[in-house]
Amino acid sequence: MRRVGPAWSFFLAIFVCLLLSVAVLIYPVYVIRPFRFQGTRELIAALTIVRFRLPFVTVCALFSGAALVWYWRREKRWLRRTASMAGTLAVAVVALLSRINIYELMFHPFDRPSFSAAGQVKLDGAEKIISVRVGDAARAYPIRVISYHHVINDELAAIPIVATY
Repeated sequence: MRRVGPAWSFFLAIFVCLLLSVAVLIYPVYVIRPFRFQGTRELIAALTIVRFRLPFVTVCALFSGAALVWYWRREKRWLRRTASMAGTLAVAVVALLSRINIYELMFHPFDRPSFSAAGQVKLDGAEKIISVRVGDAARAYPIRVISYHHVINDELAAIPIVATY
């Protein structure tokens, strides 16, 4: 049986850092996406990962950078050097992507809603709505529309309003 040498151990460390960084980047996006049921435990796990993701991937990037320097000095074969550099670069890219708030991109506010008269709208009888009335003016926002955008900016009777839940 062949033993794993220290050079391979650091190459493996870079690869593990990459896998862990990608996992903490993708898992919350998988769990917290529109129109998907989220269990309590997986939602708590996803939100905890989001909370600590940036420091975690920063540590992974720093560790893989240190491993790259160590590995580069010991390894003379250019293909292995290139692979370790690509892995470290990928960890750094994932660390940078972790700075992007994907939820702002996914759940952008709905700024220009269009409306129809109540008699022209075909809603399911059991469909839930949020209704707002200001003086004689009224609006109804279907929950299925709000569930994707989360925020609807509107104006009712010359008063700016926000419909959300």
